[in-house]
Amino acid sequence: MMMMMMMKMMMMRRLLLLCVFCALSVSLCSGACAEVDSDTEAVAGQLFKLGCISCKMRGEVEASATVDWMFRARGEADFVHIYSYDGEASSIIDERFQDRMEWHGSKKTFDLQDASVDLLNVTFNDSGVYRCIFNRVLSYEHYEFSTIASKEVHLTVVGKATRGTASIVSEVMMYVSIIGLQLWLLVEMIYCYRKIAAAGEEALRASASVTH
Repeated sequence: MMMMMMMKMMMMRRLLLLCVFCALSVSLCSGACAEVDSDTEAVAGQLFKLGCISCKMRGEVEASATVDWMFRARGEADFVHIYSYDGEASSIIDERFQDRMEWHGSKKTFDLQDASVDLLNVTFNDSGVYRCIFNRVLSYEHYEFSTIASKEVHLTVVGKATRGTASIVSEVMMYVSIIGLQLWLLVEMIYCYRKIAAAGEEALRASASVTH
């Protein structure tokens, strides 16, 4: 009987470890992609990252995507196509950005979720609105589904760096998300522990009744 109780206790410990592992896995998967807004203030003559992130609603679905960047300069009415990326190669389409744009997004995958690009040697003429467009194809078992998502960055070029409101808000939101995930993980661990502890007590009572 003692051997049986020890085996049950070992099984409960394994279940607890498995529960913790699952909670950690879900937490990591949930935090794998976070849509953080881009900074909106660049300094002339320096490098600036145009941030653009579009997360899939269902991470387990296979997908592929291509990305196009559009630009509307300050004072202009229309957007023009300036850059594209297909998961393997990039193409700078507008000569104003020739040799000044580099991919800074998702690497070694066709499932693009981060479409950020580096803008090199920023000039005052780079001020304006940038739009990144995701053309995404979700691959299900029997069919494919196409979606389009877009983000905009309203960029201002200045002569001297100042910390913008968007940067502060993005940083605060990042820390809030991290704390929220940690609290969620703690709640999951407590819930699993209580469930396993209750199952263990029930097993002990059952063993005791059999003994008597």
